[in-house]
Parts: sequence; C-alpha cells; structure tokens
Amino acid sequence: MSIYEKLKNLGITIPPVAMPAAAYVPYVLTGNLVFLSGHIARKDGKPLVAQFGKDITIEEGQAAARSNAIELLGTLHVATGGDLNRVKRVVKVMSLVNSTGDFTEQHLVTNGASELFGQVLGENGRHAHSAFGVAQIPMGACVEIELVAELD
Repeated sequence: MSIYEKLKNLGITIPPVAMPAAAYVPYVLTGNLVFLSGHIARKDGKPLVAQFGKDITIEEGQAAARSNAIELLGTLHVATGGDLNRVKRVVKVMSLVNSTGDFTEQHLVTNGASELFGQVLGENGRHAHSAFGVAQIPMGACVEIELVAELD
C-alpha cells in the first residue's frame, strides 16, 4: 500500500505548510537530508496552550503530537517536491514538551507523533527520538516537534 493510500485510510489529508512565526524557513535541504523546523500543537488553527502535569493529560498530548506529525508530513511533502515516496527514512524526531517540574512522561507524549510516522511510513518511519520537558514553548503551546529525514 502506498504512503498516500495509508494516509487516505487513516482519514488524513496532507495540510499546507504552516507559515513560520518568526525569521526562519519551514525546512532546509542539505545533501540528502531535510531538516524541518519545529511545529507547535494547534487546535482549530490556534496554539493548543497547556502544560503537562497541570492541565493536559498524556492522552490529549499524544493526540496533539499526532496532529503535529500530520503538519510535519505536510511540510515534508512540500520539501520532497510533492512526493513522500522520496522519504528514505525519518532519521530523528525531537520534541519539546511544555511541562511542570515534576512531569516525567515527555517520551509518552511524543509517541503520538512517532506512532503516526510508523503507521504512514512503515519501517522508514522508525527513528531516533528525543523528548525534553521545558518550562515554556512559543505561544504557550503544549508541544513542539521537529524532524530530520533522509531522502532518496
């Protein structure tokens, strides 16, 4: 089954590239690697403002991270010239999780994105992953995720 058939079966439409909120670009291609800028969690087009350990559950965070992954796929789609089949491998996912000092489950929040990459890209979606708890994320968002992928 192709990547696009998997997306369709999951009910996912590839979104347009989110426009940067500051002086940076959505992605940078260098050699056969593409580096995607961080994407913040959004709900109804606005930042999903929350802090783990205070006012959002792990399950809600996983859904937010999954939504981030869909946005990242939209940016990756553009970076590949409109062909996600060029993704040889998702190399690294790095996640910043807006957390209280005693919240320690950042890795579980980030799994919402990691699992979606596996569902859509199969073995090519398996990646190294880091998840950090931080005191704040731009615009108060609950999670921000960036990605590095290798292209054919």
